[in-house]
Amino acid sequence: MNKLAGATASTSEKMDKSVNPPTEWPTDVDHGAETDLHRMLSTRHITMIALGSSIGMGLWLGSGTSLGNGGPAAIFIGYILSGTMIWAVSHSIGELAVMYPLPSAFTQWASMFVDPAAGFALGWGYWFYYWITIANELQGVVTVLNFWTDKLPIAAWITLMWLVIVFINVWAVRLFGEVEVASSSIKFGWIIVVIISLIVVSAGGAPNHDAIGFRYWNAYPFTKGFKGFLTVMPTCIFAMSGSENCALVAAETENPSKSVPKAVGSIWLRLSLFYILGSLVVTISVDPKDVNLFGASGVNASPFVIAYRNAGLEPLAHMMNAVIFISVVSTGSIAAYAGSRTLMGLAHLRKAPKIFGKADKVGRPVAGLVMTLIVGGGLAFLNVTNDSATIFTWFSSLTSLVTLFGWSMICLSHLRMRHAWKVQGRSVAELPWKSWTYPYGAIWALAWCIILIIVEFYLSLFPLGKPTTAKNFFANYITVVAMIVIYIGAKIYYRGPMWVDASTIDLDALRRFYTKPDEEAPREKGVKGNIKNVIGFLFN
Repeated sequence: MNKLAGATASTSEKMDKSVNPPTEWPTDVDHGAETDLHRMLSTRHITMIALGSSIGMGLWLGSGTSLGNGGPAAIFIGYILSGTMIWAVSHSIGELAVMYPLPSAFTQWASMFVDPAAGFALGWGYWFYYWITIANELQGVVTVLNFWTDKLPIAAWITLMWLVIVFINVWAVRLFGEVEVASSSIKFGWIIVVIISLIVVSAGGAPNHDAIGFRYWNAYPFTKGFKGFLTVMPTCIFAMSGSENCALVAAETENPSKSVPKAVGSIWLRLSLFYILGSLVVTISVDPKDVNLFGASGVNASPFVIAYRNAGLEPLAHMMNAVIFISVVSTGSIAAYAGSRTLMGLAHLRKAPKIFGKADKVGRPVAGLVMTLIVGGGLAFLNVTNDSATIFTWFSSLTSLVTLFGWSMICLSHLRMRHAWKVQGRSVAELPWKSWTYPYGAIWALAWCIILIIVEFYLSLFPLGKPTTAKNFFANYITVVAMIVIYIGAKIYYRGPMWVDASTIDLDALRRFYTKPDEEAPREKGVKGNIKNVIGFLFN
């Protein structure tokens, strides 16, 4: 179990051959598998889970608060900027996850390449993020179900949906993977329907025959000025957070060298469809001042649902709400999965109790699952006595800050890994997969993460439409305060310099070696072949 903490002497000697690699690597050298986890997930699982992680309450409901606070232009620009960031982060993940497919991924990468204290703070910060996400998605379920009925008490809805998430995660890992593939396929297929149908609605093709066009862009592109635009960014980051979970899934994937690059290579198209085009069609079909938007004074509905209802397409409004329901339950389930694996990685690094580093005979880290589900489920009951939009704002601010810290550490780990690779005299040709965006992609995302953390500090001090109070500040920025405190405590414990000495990093102890590059399946030619290839690219 503790092999992840370091390689044995004999293994290290064997790995020293990596400077001048042989023709084929031995197939038994796979430190990413030296845990109780089982490699039961395939390329389609890792790709669809990466997608499913980022399609939840942030897109379907959070777009309502962003549209009201920022306006059409603000939300569109916000998603474009956030999309470039996660695209760059995904490429950093690609290089690292193929070579180091570890249970808690970014936590272990940060500990290896940056600093053990940074890895400690990142790991526990991400665990906080995951159970906050569970709570946020559960309270989102209440908002969604209230569209149909408010007869059942909020606590009953939360409990029922929490049990669904528990069931998905305590069953076999492969069942979890299949559930997420199915739900992500539904989300992906539906967003295509949404984009096409809302374009038709905006053009006046709906039963109400109202040709909206760019009416709202012309009337108020930015509803509350530059500050309103800034308030959109945390929600955009929160909406796109979760795509990095493909790094965690790599530890339970049959062949990371094949699965991870495919997920990274296609994520730009999916994010473009989901967020950039999705946000655009919302801005041309929904009035930012609609009182029914989530966060406004009406029924707190999704802007997508409002678009269909205002257009007189009531059946599509109900179908949209059903897809939102599937999305939030799916995202909550992924958060439980990721939280338990993060605790496992922390335990292997001796940064968490040993019990969290163990899994049962079918590969479930039971202790980590129980802890994550209990804390996340318990926190969701805050929604019983508070306004759902207020709780969403708190949680999205907290999770977006952890996400920014996580993305920045992933990019920094990538830069540091390449630096160590160069310092130790290794060739870039030895990397099993190389990102063409290096180093500019990692630098771009890292710089924007730092800028947006500063922006959120400003918004926490001077919130939009609220007074400057200690309560407002800590409600929105407590994550950063907690991370700083955790980092300082860990730094005092671990001591040492600010950075790990690049020349002393063991680049092989936790590395997975591959016998040869994976061969891609031949692509069929002709019209029929092109259609099959496109479908395979989108859904596999």
